[in-house]
Amino acid sequence: VRMIYKLSFAVALCFSLCFDLCIAESYVLDDKVGLGRTFDGIGGLSGGGATSRLLVNYAEPYRSQILDYLFKPNFGASLHILKVEIGGDAQTTDGTEPSHMHYENDENFFRGYEWWLMREAKKRNPNITLIVGNICLPWAFPGWVGHGKNWPYDFPDITASYVVSWILGAKHYHDLNIDYVGIWNERNFDSKYIKLLRYTLDKSGLERVRIIASDNLWQPITYSLCVDQELAEAVDVIGAHYPGTTTVIEALKTQKKLWSSEDYSTFNDEVGGGCWARILNQNYVNGLMTATISWNLVASYYEDLPFGRDGLMTAEEPWTGNYVVESPIWITAHTTQFSQPGWTYLQTVGHLVHGGSYVALTDSNGNLTVVIETMVSIYLPVHYISDGSFTLSLDVDEVYTLTTISTGLKGTYPDPPTSGPFPKVYFDDFNVANPSFSEAPDFADQTGVFEYYINLTDPGPHVFTLRQVVTQMPVTWATDADQTISIIGDYKWQNLTVTCDVFMETVKTGGVFIAARVDKGGQSVRSAKGVFFWVFADGSYKVTNDLVGKTVLAEGLSGTRAYGWHTLTLTVEGQYATGLLNGYPLWKDAVVLGPKNGWAAIGTHSFELAQFDNFAVEAK
Repeated sequence: VRMIYKLSFAVALCFSLCFDLCIAESYVLDDKVGLGRTFDGIGGLSGGGATSRLLVNYAEPYRSQILDYLFKPNFGASLHILKVEIGGDAQTTDGTEPSHMHYENDENFFRGYEWWLMREAKKRNPNITLIVGNICLPWAFPGWVGHGKNWPYDFPDITASYVVSWILGAKHYHDLNIDYVGIWNERNFDSKYIKLLRYTLDKSGLERVRIIASDNLWQPITYSLCVDQELAEAVDVIGAHYPGTTTVIEALKTQKKLWSSEDYSTFNDEVGGGCWARILNQNYVNGLMTATISWNLVASYYEDLPFGRDGLMTAEEPWTGNYVVESPIWITAHTTQFSQPGWTYLQTVGHLVHGGSYVALTDSNGNLTVVIETMVSIYLPVHYISDGSFTLSLDVDEVYTLTTISTGLKGTYPDPPTSGPFPKVYFDDFNVANPSFSEAPDFADQTGVFEYYINLTDPGPHVFTLRQVVTQMPVTWATDADQTISIIGDYKWQNLTVTCDVFMETVKTGGVFIAARVDKGGQSVRSAKGVFFWVFADGSYKVTNDLVGKTVLAEGLSGTRAYGWHTLTLTVEGQYATGLLNGYPLWKDAVVLGPKNGWAAIGTHSFELAQFDNFAVEAK
């Protein structure tokens, strides 16, 4: 990526520029024919799968440096938009995010890290646009919202109230004004819910909050808007996911703003950066989309989960402090540092004859920014600038910004610490009286939600624990496991010992496990294999080779019961595994069928309350 080429001339309010490529190739930038659509910005998406999970565990100053590269104006990506997930207690791609309402009579607006992230973004850029999505693809809802069904729209008043309560909580508890809420419907488009949401927002004093629909595909929302005036008045933006830079004629006819409300989802190397450059230009050139939002914001989740390193930058090692400012950060800066929401595209934008594209934007006050990408083979020979025209040569697979703006900066910090693996010796007693975040460091919940818990009824050593709190299968588009599970550590771990104190809260049917060599998470969590050491409230134990518990390696009586603490120890060495209960051998030399490596984990037999304490790992 060639960073930034500045033009050194003043541009009058009415301008006509021409740049020549090769022989007889002329491209005119002219506002005499009128202006195009208003630019709404470029953003990143934190969520749709717990994608910022590890970011909060970074120590200072590295965490603030990462945030600066994402949000600080005229420094790095300088994002104009931040979109976050309303946690739904469910697997939504790479993990779960906690709901503000686990249960119908429960409200807590300090769970998770999205509140913190929005505050940090606003601290750096007070003008950043905040968007929330509750069911993009869809994301998820707690089970009570669906009243036992895996669908949130049979009771639209409950669903609308749930979403609005989150937006109200953002303002009341965090002084965050949410600008847009995204809506998506997986089946037949539900215009009734959108109208009800608009009504509920207005009734709650949230008239300023706008609605993006369908936050998935151009149809059927576009058709519905054309035939339903009340719906058209409720919807402000038509959002599409991964539109391939194109739209449909019917969407243009609505005169609504068109956004690529989720895009990119590509490995963040140089090739991924090129893909992002092409998307940012051609979403407008081909589809007249005035905002583009990357999934995801920052690759801050275990890389061996699905879609590893699909963020604008990488921050997956809070234990070392290492992070990497990847190519897409600077690709983003080519546009964000030299144009702002409210600027206007020229109508004279388009494709280069030999491949690539160009866009031009103006603030209508004499400033002009031109962004050119050559992400396909192109031969182009800088000559001169005079009389409002210029000739320049463009290399293959590069991005150029030509601008009258002089405030851009390729920000930099000293190199972060060297990359390194997860510590081989790890311990957490969860003794945090006032935790900054509801999740324990480095645990990545894959089904269920594991939160810090203060057990005020326990005067002993287990006052501060980690508790699994989801008691009902959530409304989810991804396939959660029937068991809850949270992973941690190094995916390359082979031989290790895992120890944890466990406390079952469900009589007779309750069950918990610790595990090693867990090989899958994210949307594939149901098929996870590894070595799982279970104990149950009916006084039995089981060792299985899979999360679902079908491949049994050993089983028998344990004497375990609910409402009592037990210490489990699992050692896996080569092809054999051994388990201790309260320090005494319970089973040994179970033959491990595979896999050869994977994460450590804790979890429960079903969606049930259970507590964990004094978690430790020692890997060889």
